[in-house]
Amino acid sequence: MAVDPRQIVGAFLTLSMFAMLGNMVKKDHFDSLEVTLPGASSGHFDVIKVEKVEDQGPDMDTIPSNGPWDKAGQELKPCWTKLSPKVEQSEGFITFSLMHGPEYHVSQVADAVVIARYLGATLVLPDIRGSRVGEKMSFQDLYDLTKFVKSLDGVVKISTNQPPEIAEGKLSVMKVHNRVTEDYITKNVEPIYKTKRHLRIVSSFSSANMKTMENQKGESHSVACLGMFGALELQPEIYEVVGLMMERLRTLGRKSGGRFIAVDLRLDLLDKKGCIGAEGRKTCYNAQEVGVFLRKVGFGDETTIYLTQTWWHESLNPLKALFPKTYTKEDIILAEKKQKFLQSGNSDLEKSLDFHICSQSDAFVPAISGLFYGNVAGRRIAFGKTQILVPKQVNSNSASASDFVSTYVTQKNHMAYSCYC
Repeated sequence: MAVDPRQIVGAFLTLSMFAMLGNMVKKDHFDSLEVTLPGASSGHFDVIKVEKVEDQGPDMDTIPSNGPWDKAGQELKPCWTKLSPKVEQSEGFITFSLMHGPEYHVSQVADAVVIARYLGATLVLPDIRGSRVGEKMSFQDLYDLTKFVKSLDGVVKISTNQPPEIAEGKLSVMKVHNRVTEDYITKNVEPIYKTKRHLRIVSSFSSANMKTMENQKGESHSVACLGMFGALELQPEIYEVVGLMMERLRTLGRKSGGRFIAVDLRLDLLDKKGCIGAEGRKTCYNAQEVGVFLRKVGFGDETTIYLTQTWWHESLNPLKALFPKTYTKEDIILAEKKQKFLQSGNSDLEKSLDFHICSQSDAFVPAISGLFYGNVAGRRIAFGKTQILVPKQVNSNSASASDFVSTYVTQKNHMAYSCYC
């Protein structure tokens, strides 16, 4: 029987194709993948290149770290005293608003709860005031109301609606020092409260110092710990967005074991803030200074960096030149969330993302001193994530990252250490 030459050629080509495929599998030609993430930004990347990493299971510590990373410690447990219900309850109300962003909110809640508890007053659920005049949000727009009420049950009485007594009358407004003490309340707040019965308080932040104060103990201290670390929790949608952003950063950071550094570097604050503090000490650092610092303490150019800046600006280019995997919120947030979180002009939503990503990153670098740094440090201490590197000028070509860990950690003088154990 005659054989068709075309059949012979076809069989030969088929065998050749299988041989080529076998060689490709043997030589592992799939050493990199291009993955398009849903909703990826059209700014700095639409396609994320992910280098091939063998499946290591859940333990990311087995992947080379490519930097002087500290292993996270154990999450601490609250050790403040469990509070019994207040026996003497007065008939007045304490009202307040949450202002200036999440880093201030936790301190404002702590002050309000301490004052209301001490006076036996009912605490009225706060609203949230934005940076622009007339900009308001309800508490539930940012925080979990059920968690807030449950955490303070038996500690203070809470009114989730504005009482008629307040709606009808004009409230006396009083500025109080942040981190109020019983002494301060007795001398300054209680006399006015007894006269007016209803009082609106506004926390005044003359200092961003979060160090443990002398004689910080007793009931008021336990109330402050609860208010600062146990009362506020983001509402579920915001937690979901934070989780997805962190997942992207960990994907980008596979060469560093899935780790990333969060840097608090906001250009609007750098423009407004004088960077020289008391005794000529530098208090803030620009993008180039942060980049040089991180390279000198040992982080390689594959390190993934998250900036609290929302939109990219050319002044950030020197940092990206040293660390190509440097991203802003614009780069890593899902496209369908941009309108609500980045383009609505609501700075509280933006700051809530920053505050919680910085609290949970593998390392944190406060390029700007202030309350954001202080309150993020407190949360990190509670989580056991104590690699908080405070930038300084490094004169040599290399230095140890451990020499720049925050004194909040090395001296254990942050308030969090008196709340957790």
